[in-house]
Amino acid sequence: MTRLRGGRPVWVRVLLILLALLLLAALGAFLYVRNLTAPAGGGPYTLEVKPGDTLGAVARELQGKGIIKSADALRFVMRQNGTAGSLKEGLYDLDGSLSVQGVAEKLAGPARIPVVNVTVPEGRRIQDLPAIFQKAGFDGAAILAVLKDPSLSKYAAGKQNTLEGFVFPATYEFRPKETPRKIVETMVARMNDEFTPERVAQAKALDLSVRDWVILASMVQAEAANDLEMPIVAGVFLNRLKDGIALGSDPTVAYGLGKDLPELDRSAGDFTKDTPYSTYTRMGLPAGPINNPGEAALQSVLNANRKLADGRDALYFLHAPDGKIYVNHTYAEHLRDNERYR
Repeated sequence: MTRLRGGRPVWVRVLLILLALLLLAALGAFLYVRNLTAPAGGGPYTLEVKPGDTLGAVARELQGKGIIKSADALRFVMRQNGTAGSLKEGLYDLDGSLSVQGVAEKLAGPARIPVVNVTVPEGRRIQDLPAIFQKAGFDGAAILAVLKDPSLSKYAAGKQNTLEGFVFPATYEFRPKETPRKIVETMVARMNDEFTPERVAQAKALDLSVRDWVILASMVQAEAANDLEMPIVAGVFLNRLKDGIALGSDPTVAYGLGKDLPELDRSAGDFTKDTPYSTYTRMGLPAGPINNPGEAALQSVLNANRKLADGRDALYFLHAPDGKIYVNHTYAEHLRDNERYR
């Protein structure tokens, strides 16, 4: 057997050299992989995963943004973790200080769903809503087209030409690319939540259908200066309906003429012009809601304050410059307060 100086066989020396080379190769591979999976050092980045995006495409995007060093390393880690198919549509907040394992865990978790907050104020008309949505980044014209489809509410269908009165004023969270139809359906559904069996029964006890209730609530919304006044205004209107007295509500005149309330001109005959909405020229409720009332207005009709302190029915009210509302039983008392407070 061939031996080298020192007494070791040649094959032993060769084997030791091969083992050393293997160890060096393994160490090099380990350091290489560790380098690829180490934090890339890039800044914060919000990844948006869209429908149809693949893990490969996402990994390449993150490599290009300096969030990871190697797209292949991320794909390998997620396959090893069994999360390669767990990407969800939405936003992922990432940072180059994360290791590939850290990025993989983030991508396997829940996505942040992007939303746009849109506030629809109480008392706005259908015609006012497109501008609100346009400002929030949606297609206002397309939303208006859907708002003109009364079939989306069973209470408006066949009775009016738009959804006036049947979209609920509130703050909504919509996805940035939500469809106009879905947006309107959401607001209609929220309004329908107000029509509980108990409340519908309360309205029926007042001889009001759901639509009548909404019409009256829209008038209260337009007339009352604040929520505290709403039951008082509602009580006056309910009493006048019961007694067969014209409601005489200025906002109904304005709506019928397509004007805003400050634009009404008595000298131009606005209050004598007949429209289906005028409660000066016609008895009873107007032809439909004149805006989209909020919860306080809706509740005020069901919980109206119909009596004066002396027990008589409230039939007249006026808003004085001092910010107070004055309520009377007779027209003579009403004229007296007009002279006194206006």
